Amino acid sequence: MTHWPQRQAALLDALAASGALPSDWRPAFEAVPRHQFIPQEVWRQEASCVPVEAGDEWWSLVYSDTPIVTQLDDGRPGGPGIATSSNSKPSLVARMLGALDVTEGHRVLEIGTGTGWNAALLSARLGSRRVTTVEVDQDVAAEAEKAIRSAGYSPRVVHADGEQGFADDAPYNRVIATCSVRRVPPAWIEQTAPGGFILAPLGLDFWSGALLRLRVADGTAQGRAVGGVQFMPMRSHRPAQDAPVDDSTARPSPGALVPETLASLGFALYASARLPGIAMTQGQHDGVPQVWLWDRQGSAATVTDREVWQYGPRDLWDEVTEVHAVYIRAGAPAAEEFGVTVDSGGQRLWLRSPEHPVV
Repeated sequence: MTHWPQRQAALLDALAASGALPSDWRPAFEAVPRHQFIPQEVWRQEASCVPVEAGDEWWSLVYSDTPIVTQLDDGRPGGPGIATSSNSKPSLVARMLGALDVTEGHRVLEIGTGTGWNAALLSARLGSRRVTTVEVDQDVAAEAEKAIRSAGYSPRVVHADGEQGFADDAPYNRVIATCSVRRVPPAWIEQTAPGGFILAPLGLDFWSGALLRLRVADGTAQGRAVGGVQFMPMRSHRPAQDAPVDDSTARPSPGALVPETLASLGFALYASARLPGIAMTQGQHDGVPQVWLWDRQGSAATVTDREVWQYGPRDLWDEVTEVHAVYIRAGAPAAEEFGVTVDSGGQRLWLRSPEHPVV
């Protein structure tokens, strides 16, 4: 423990050298040590959540640029061990705070308090009375508030559903979400001052994870993707449970070389609009690179360069490759070329200009 200042300094130096930590945010990171917000019982996210031993392993994890799982299965014992709350990797925290573009006098609403580290960093930068943070899990909110108070800060910590924001302290100049959403909630737009920004991770089915930066004006939020992020979904935005796949419908075909752009954030955004409801992930099975597709209604596909298997009523691999071909003909646009408009008519994804919706 006596060596944490050196560990902290080394981490912050590395974040600054990489460009993740803006110079105007470094004093806040120095004033708010990460270890003050990490409980003793934590997990490392690997193929599954692996417990971290107390002592040097814990300290090494805390002062590495690594996310830390702080809750499994919404806090219920005996579950499957799925991560449901975490402390984000420091480079991501720094990059998002930099993208928030705050200045003195701004009021900020944070959706997803988690461990409280982000709220404390905002308080160190802006002053506690200008920060409101909302957490849906009562136990997580209570522990976060305790850690924040111990660190010397006193933002308003609210136990509530973050989808509704928190109208009592509105309007806010900035809204930042530390959980992904399928759609930007209307309450966030209503509670953001004209000219303010909403910074939120968009989490759709097709392996996406785009960070949206939306300016609010006249009841509309509009802006572009500003990079890729991976966050746990807001609880009310979690996907529906998948329907079982009937193995008897298996249809084999020759293997396929998976193009690199299939796993790009640009294609993930494009496919999320053109192929709503289809989910994708990729990895390795028995040492062989593989893509998995499913639609939550009982269709699925597995793809390797050796063979393709499709299941259920839809040929998902055929649908994906057809849409991917259109994406390539459009120039294989990067994620930053896509934008989102949210208004009373709903949420729309567009390419290069709001006048060119992706449909």
